Amino acid sequence: MRTVGDLRALRACVRAWKQEGRRVGFVPTMGNLHAGHFSLIELARRQADRVVASVFVNPTQFGPGEDFERYPRTLAEDSVGLVEHNCDLLFAPAVETMYPFGSGHALRIHVPDVGDALEGEHRAGHFDGVATVVAKLFAMVEPDVAVFGQKDWQQLLVVRRLVRELALPLEIIAGPIVREADGLAMSSRNRYLDAQQRAHAPALHAALEWMRESFVEGHALGAIEGAAKRRLERAGFVPDYAVVRRAEDLAVPDEGERSGLMALVAARLGGTRLIDNLFFDLP
Repeated sequence: MRTVGDLRALRACVRAWKQEGRRVGFVPTMGNLHAGHFSLIELARRQADRVVASVFVNPTQFGPGEDFERYPRTLAEDSVGLVEHNCDLLFAPAVETMYPFGSGHALRIHVPDVGDALEGEHRAGHFDGVATVVAKLFAMVEPDVAVFGQKDWQQLLVVRRLVRELALPLEIIAGPIVREADGLAMSSRNRYLDAQQRAHAPALHAALEWMRESFVEGHALGAIEGAAKRRLERAGFVPDYAVVRRAEDLAVPDEGERSGLMALVAARLGGTRLIDNLFFDLP
């Protein structure tokens, strides 16, 4: 695997592949890679001839008081894992490469509607930073296909909207959530949890499963949401939301709507904020 941080070297490598008729897959990450990330690399490999991964902790998607400074940076370990999973190229740019005028003076891309709800309400400006850095990475890597994980479902919808709005010539593929044996969705932020918090963390996924069971039993959506938040609070979480939405656009469903729905939760456990989701109609 080759590692580059220079934009010219990145483009030279990718364009050489394309001149050979190779299909290029791309997996953007912020590093601190785990089995969930590597599953995306493997999915990209099945969709493409060559796979590029990026590792960049993007400052513009972190708000005041969030964990930008302490976000785990483990590039050496990440490189080993990418080699083991047959990644062809690692793009690890500096902030100056991604934001030549400084991250505080960068342009912003705002994706309305789907980016304004849920995470958009609780993390102001977050998806502007996500959309901006993803658009930059797409312009730099020029992939034919890019893979994103379903754990960040709202982010996936934002990226799909971005690609369609800008008429970008690439396909977006969703990778399934990878979970620990006890149901906790794999996340780089799980390492913030102490032993006691880690023992309680699977209650987040359990709440989602309870929401789906209650939906199948015919309970009203509003009642399900309220009860789910109370369940999380009893388990030691401070929930931001526990909601049922249409999977395609995160719109609030009509009462009696039965298909195309999912539950999404975000909650803090100690100082760690976790998110997860679960489809009611299993894809």
